[in-house]
Amino acid sequence: MRYAICNETFAPAAKVPWEPWPFEKQCRCAAQLGYHAVELAPFTFNHDIRKVSAAERQKIRDTAAAAGIGIVGLHWLLALTEGFHLTSPDHAVREATAHYAEALVDFCADVGGKIMVWGSPKQRNLPAGVTIEQGMEFAAEVLRAIMPQAASRGVTIVIEPLGRADTNFIITAKQGRRLVSMVNCPNFALHLDVKAMCDEGRPIPDIIRESRGLVRHFHANDPNLRGPGTSGLDHRPFVTALHEIGYDGFISVEVFKYDPDPETIARQGIEYLKQVYV
Repeated sequence: MRYAICNETFAPAAKVPWEPWPFEKQCRCAAQLGYHAVELAPFTFNHDIRKVSAAERQKIRDTAAAAGIGIVGLHWLLALTEGFHLTSPDHAVREATAHYAEALVDFCADVGGKIMVWGSPKQRNLPAGVTIEQGMEFAAEVLRAIMPQAASRGVTIVIEPLGRADTNFIITAKQGRRLVSMVNCPNFALHLDVKAMCDEGRPIPDIIRESRGLVRHFHANDPNLRGPGTSGLDHRPFVTALHEIGYDGFISVEVFKYDPDPETIARQGIEYLKQVYV
């Protein structure tokens, strides 16, 4: 399997007792530890990705290449942005969200990425008065509007089911699969996250098997908000299920607690991946 790590591990939005690492240092560290790629949070470059110039995009791509590491794509797509929302009842807001997502598609492709993970829980929560059915329709409308651009740039957008503590919209893989069916485009698929699947209260291998043919990206983490294997959760049954469904994408380490330091987190993550995700 191919291993990746989310780059906000090295430069989080949260307050930490160490200085955020520059992108070049992130790439060098990840490559030296044995990761094959990094997964980028747009806010680590600019809170408005449209402000990142063509020259800056090329530099991001060249920096990763010089370190000997690839770029998976993007996640935390709408974090720290303003005015965008996937399930807003306001058509103008949904339209603006679609346009910004198209800009994200361009950024993703420009830096060499192929996957965009749509998580961003705050910017997809169902607003007051919006039902789950309305939310699904609103979200499908936004996502369908982006698909021509995604297809033209060779980018696949994947919806990320998240736990109930994070959002009230798309909280199970089943709901994620339904949204994939509604959008009905080869460039829209499913992402699975171990921490989020733990919240479903069902066997994770079953969730993975039920998602056969739709999974394009996978986050390895634990319900304690740290890296894989740090809570005693055994990921081996998940790996077996991934092999059974023929999953051939990246396994990406994602954490939400950033202590003690980036290098330790990254090293512990890759050590577990190499032991278990094989």
